[in-house]
Amino acid sequence: MRTNQEYKNAALDRLRGNWTAPVISTLVFTVIALFCSTGQALPYIKADTGMTLWLGGASFLLMVFVVNPLIVGYDNAMRLFYERGEEDILNNMFKIATTNYLHKVLGMFLMDLKVFLWTLLLIIPGIIMTFAYAMTPYILEEHPEIGAWEASTRSREMMKGHKFDLFWLYLSFIGWAILGILTFGIGYLWLSPYVSCSEIGFYNDLKAEQGEPAVTP
Repeated sequence: MRTNQEYKNAALDRLRGNWTAPVISTLVFTVIALFCSTGQALPYIKADTGMTLWLGGASFLLMVFVVNPLIVGYDNAMRLFYERGEEDILNNMFKIATTNYLHKVLGMFLMDLKVFLWTLLLIIPGIIMTFAYAMTPYILEEHPEIGAWEASTRSREMMKGHKFDLFWLYLSFIGWAILGILTFGIGYLWLSPYVSCSEIGFYNDLKAEQGEPAVTP
């Protein structure tokens, strides 16, 4: 495995001069995700109970059937950008999200369910398992022959001994995250592709450890 700085340098090398497509794709994904998750904020505002329950349920379904497959689409569209230089990220995002659609919906739902069940035990195990299952979106796309349940299990196996490494990689972006807050979230349109490309480099190293073909630009 490489150092955090090496992952970040490789990400910047790919993004340098090619920020437009990642930023636009991140903006579109973020707008859709925020719209779909609006109902989840209703318990914190004054609203009719029946309407709150109805919109909350609708929001949950939108997260399961729209946002989750789009997460797979976005992550893998960024992977194709990082590995092959494919700049049509927005089109690839929707294409990947809707190809083998139900498999991806079920795979992501089961991943979320596993994290939820671990969180019921204690918060810390839930957080740990979030990192254990972090590679599930990539596996669902790259290995459609693997069952929906097994995809997150494969991620957990790949992440053995590397969960803290991924946490440490994410933590290294803390300064940029603070800057994103200070720019009222606008900075996240650039930060998200930066983090995503760094994570993809990490994923490629995990694949190499498993003896799978890996691509390093």
